[in-house]
Amino acid sequence: MIDQYGRKIDYMRISVTDRCNLRCRYCMPEDMAPAKQQEILEYEELLRVCAAAVELGICKFKITGGEPLVRKGCGAFICRLKELPGVEQVTLTTNGLLLEENLDLICRAGLDGVNVSLDSLDEALFRALSGGRGSAAAVLSAVRHSAERGLKTKINTVLLEENRDQVESLAALAAELPVDVRFIELMPIGFGRAMRRVGPEEVLEKLRGRWPDLEPTEEKRGNGPAHYYKSAGLQGRIGLIDAVSHKFCASCNRIRLTGTGQLKPCLCYDTAADLRTLLREGGSDEELKKAIACCVAAKPRAHSFDSPRDITEKKAMSQIGG
Repeated sequence: MIDQYGRKIDYMRISVTDRCNLRCRYCMPEDMAPAKQQEILEYEELLRVCAAAVELGICKFKITGGEPLVRKGCGAFICRLKELPGVEQVTLTTNGLLLEENLDLICRAGLDGVNVSLDSLDEALFRALSGGRGSAAAVLSAVRHSAERGLKTKINTVLLEENRDQVESLAALAAELPVDVRFIELMPIGFGRAMRRVGPEEVLEKLRGRWPDLEPTEEKRGNGPAHYYKSAGLQGRIGLIDAVSHKFCASCNRIRLTGTGQLKPCLCYDTAADLRTLLREGGSDEELKKAIACCVAAKPRAHSFDSPRDITEKKAMSQIGG
């Protein structure tokens, strides 16, 4: 599909749940209540949306949450999604805590890549950021085993004031392992609106102190907006996703489906097509395709992260699909 600004939209992020086994404070603090189970799309409903989207030109899918692997049957869903005619790529974003026990299934399913969230290698800081849950060592073990299995593996780190001194140690994983390490600028969405942003320039300065030959590379490493850097001392690449500092809206290729069936053309605004109601009130496949196409047609030119008063999305990232 081509939107009104000439952008090719071929990528859909799908949240299969808003539940998570961590409580990271920028995403889903302890006091957040999840959606009711009946509000979440069933796997059959998700597959119907995907089939309609493929007919319109969407061929790449990212499975997200919450934490997608806490939902029973997620691996089997990935298998079925990969089997849909026209699907070229399916990847997964996870916090890694349940990844190892699901590796056999998702590798058999032909998963094309996995992004693992890891905000600190220091156990005390990891638990402070995650609501006292989980273990950095467990996540790192999953990363190692994923890479060993030959699965294209990336580490995602959200830049926070608390973990700014962890940048070098996290980036060093790209020297030790064949993985990409991406640093994500905190976006003013949900609980992130009240938190202080750490800029990408600070990250690059730190990393060039460790790897002086770090330089930009034009390699295409995925479907998202990260721009990458390479060094002779790294097996993988260092990526920056800096939506606030450097808008990449002109090349945005994505739409997002929330766990409750709301199809969002942009993360920044509280506008969405209500696919759940359409699905559950007997809408036809043609009506479903029309709703998706209309959502793409309504995709705005750009976000307004640099003008907080213009941001209309008030939901947390776990509710949208991080």
